[in-house]
Amino acid sequence: MPDTDALFEASREQFYIPEGTLYLDGNSLGLLSKSAERSLLEVLNQWRELAIGGWTDGPHPWFFLAEKLAEATAPLVGASPDAVIVTNSTTVNLHQLLATLLAEESVGNRREILIDAGAFPSDIYALHSFVRNRADLSIVTVAAEGGLLNEASILEAISEKTRMVLLPSVVYTSGQLLNMRALTMAAQKAGALIGFDCSHSVGAVPHEMDADGIDFAFWCGYKYLNGGPGAAAGLYLNHRHHALLPGLAGWFGSNKQNQLAMEPHFTPAQGAGALQIGTPNILSMAPLIGSLEEINRIGINRIRTRSLELNACLRNQVELHLANYGFQIITPSQPQQAGGHTAITHPHAIQICRALRACGVVPDYRPPNIVRLAPVALYTRFEDCIQAIEILREIMESKCYLEQNPERGLVP
Repeated sequence: MPDTDALFEASREQFYIPEGTLYLDGNSLGLLSKSAERSLLEVLNQWRELAIGGWTDGPHPWFFLAEKLAEATAPLVGASPDAVIVTNSTTVNLHQLLATLLAEESVGNRREILIDAGAFPSDIYALHSFVRNRADLSIVTVAAEGGLLNEASILEAISEKTRMVLLPSVVYTSGQLLNMRALTMAAQKAGALIGFDCSHSVGAVPHEMDADGIDFAFWCGYKYLNGGPGAAAGLYLNHRHHALLPGLAGWFGSNKQNQLAMEPHFTPAQGAGALQIGTPNILSMAPLIGSLEEINRIGINRIRTRSLELNACLRNQVELHLANYGFQIITPSQPQQAGGHTAITHPHAIQICRALRACGVVPDYRPPNIVRLAPVALYTRFEDCIQAIEILREIMESKCYLEQNPERGLVP
């Protein structure tokens, strides 16, 4: 068995960490690795040397790249490769899944889509735009309580009127990890479809999507998958839905064997691959080739164990050194309920985040009062967590955060 500490130290050496920074924002944008850089350059080289031949030749033929990346992603989400595809953006994939799974008009009273009231805005926007064109559907929300979603309240809200449940795997603000299996069993027992936005879990938390029996899921490629800004996203579609025609059909969702025949009749690919739409963004997929290789080399279970240890270190440091400065940890302490980041609240959160960045610590701010700290197993050390909280303690002690203008805001 490889030495775990040595394994992660070697992994850290593969990443470009901005000089002079303690980077704790990997749940917003993961860092560039040498493996991702290499695969991007390999694809660029295909373009340079093979031109259009890059679609079928070279180390990473573009025509089959989405399927190749699906095979590499499948172990991370606990799914067979044909139930996964890497394609589009997160929001486009949600639109595609809604259009596919809700293509038929509602029958009887089953007309409601249940979502988290504090869901990521893009999910809310997509859902509202979809329902705006469907008089047979309406949206019902369940609100967080004390910053956390109460799973009992979610279960209570699922009824004979519920057609679909859409929830996050990990709540993007608090870092709370939901029990996907229990929620799936309850939703499907009530006769509803259920899916999850896994943008804040894939690459940090192991999933068992096939075993859990969820209907669908989608996620981005630029957070814990370290695919770079605008990296291609991914989706999961359970086998029981593979016979459905895609709601938004496009030529890259065609069966590969006759895609280039240019027939006017659409013949869908087998499985989740049918939910591809237009020509893929190859240069936004290329870094994922190397990035997924690095993640699978370490193993998602090792990554999860180290992530929990790093976040436990952060929690311990906050409790030891920041108890008297008005901070509150809202991420659940139980490992089975915690995702990949630690969320702490403070009335001056945005000013504190600006002060941290000025001191070389890169956190993330979420309105109205949340500081998110995301240690990424592949490149964050325990000493980084300890040093970051020591810097935060010094900021609070000196009150220099009050010099920051809260109206200026922060980048995403």
